Amino acid sequence: MSYSEQEQIEEQIHFSNIVATFERYEQNSISANMRRRKDFLRLPIEDQALLDEIGWKRKLSQVDNAIQANARFLRKIIMNPEIFEGGVHDAVEEEHDDHLYGELTVPASAPNSSHNHSHSHGDLDPHHLHDHSHSHVHGSSMRARYRPLESDMDKLRSTIKQLVRDWAEEGKSERDACYTPMTDALLEHFSDIPSSERGSLRILVPGAGLARLALDVAKLGFACQGNEFSHQMLLTSYFMLNRTERLHEHTIYPYIHSFTNNLCAEDLLRPVTIPDVLPSDLPEGSDFSLVAGDFEEIYGAQENDARGHESQVGKWNAVLTCFFIDTAKNIINYLRILHRILVPGGVWINLGPLLWHFENNNTGDVSIEVDLEELKTLARKIGFEFTRERRIDTTYTSDKKSMLGYVYKAEFWVAKKI
Repeated sequence: MSYSEQEQIEEQIHFSNIVATFERYEQNSISANMRRRKDFLRLPIEDQALLDEIGWKRKLSQVDNAIQANARFLRKIIMNPEIFEGGVHDAVEEEHDDHLYGELTVPASAPNSSHNHSHSHGDLDPHHLHDHSHSHVHGSSMRARYRPLESDMDKLRSTIKQLVRDWAEEGKSERDACYTPMTDALLEHFSDIPSSERGSLRILVPGAGLARLALDVAKLGFACQGNEFSHQMLLTSYFMLNRTERLHEHTIYPYIHSFTNNLCAEDLLRPVTIPDVLPSDLPEGSDFSLVAGDFEEIYGAQENDARGHESQVGKWNAVLTCFFIDTAKNIINYLRILHRILVPGGVWINLGPLLWHFENNNTGDVSIEVDLEELKTLARKIGFEFTRERRIDTTYTSDKKSMLGYVYKAEFWVAKKI
């Protein structure tokens, strides 16, 4: 059954809401700073004078300037959001011939708000806030301009911090802890394949986020496809991959949104430049793409269906999942899909925690939470053999200069399909 006109309308409305969130970033963030100013004016005059003397008011003005700089960057991202307009956009493939890196495929099942898997593992989210909101649209009539929810803004702020993790020199320590063990394991598994022949090996990276891991895999010469569900991530990764022309071209201020646990104003206000590498450095002829949509819908198809999903059975030589598997509502289905899409002897490389994102959701979604031992037992029953296992301590979009940080004892493994 093909996607209905109503479903397509809902998808377009959801995308419009995401664009509205980017557009309202400056107003929302300035309002938060205005709240601080109002609280300042409620203080006794002598207290106001003391804060003024130590430069606190000046810091607020500097934060305003940083917010405006972030807003200018975000407006660049949504300046030409053609990747989602009208479903699969013909211009994507046309531009790819002119060095459009990370060709983005937006299938009929492009993400909409009824299956939201966009969740933060970051420091500012210790209680793993959930947003499983549904967008209900009645008819095709136009509705009032969308006013982003605080959860929308929180996702956008998380995306800004994700830019540091994936595209800044400051994020290198996290990438070294998470991505390097995975790419090393990938190279080791295929060590008998000459580097000149890696292009024949297909590697999938679900939950690709801002696409740095997928890009790194493609730079090694493998054919790599990233899959991402979040529109905010997809818009931002598309911009970084295809609209960035030089190193350190953009300056962002990722830490200005919270005044908590800062050692000094300089830490709060420090700029970060992106990117630290250029996607155009990919070797000529690289096979690198991004697919937008739900992992289970796109890769779960066992045969071609009317919604445009092609069978993925036995299509992939390796799957790399980084901070991804805990987005499952039913982990057994994830495991079955991972096993099914691998070629015989294919390898699944994983790193991450078990922060089950749908636990205690308020929308009635199924959520099956298992512990690590149970998960590995299930994987073995489905047909995986674990060949390497270890624990890696790592942060996720951490502010390394903050007085508070969360460290994941992430589980790393290499498992072969048998």
